[in-house]
Amino acid sequence: MFKVNVKEEFEAAHRIPGYPGKCDRLHGHSWTVEACVSGKELDALGMLVDFKSVKKELKAVLDEMDHRYLNELPPFSEGIQPTAENMAKHIYEKLAQSGMFRDGIRLESVCVWESPRSCVVYEPEEE
Repeated sequence: MFKVNVKEEFEAAHRIPGYPGKCDRLHGHSWTVEACVSGKELDALGMLVDFKSVKKELKAVLDEMDHRYLNELPPFSEGIQPTAENMAKHIYEKLAQSGMFRDGIRLESVCVWESPRSCVVYEPEEE
């Protein structure tokens, strides 16, 4: 099994209404998001998938959130808290809709770093 990881960054603000502390107030982060793609077969060039292709798709998802107030964006404007956990799942679901995940290549996980020392990893359960 091969795994390819790519990272991208974006800036955004959020707040966690009801949180018993500072995170209930409006604040921002320099978010780092890492996507992990996996598969067993390499192409004729000896690659699982081109890093550039994965970065392009990840960047397209993150551009929708860059320099935005996340609480105003779906699904966070629809009652889902904009926590790192929910963001990781949301980004995973959006990225998984990309046409690049076929032919034995799958999106394995998305990791959202809220700070240099704190992250959340989302990977769906095997069915």
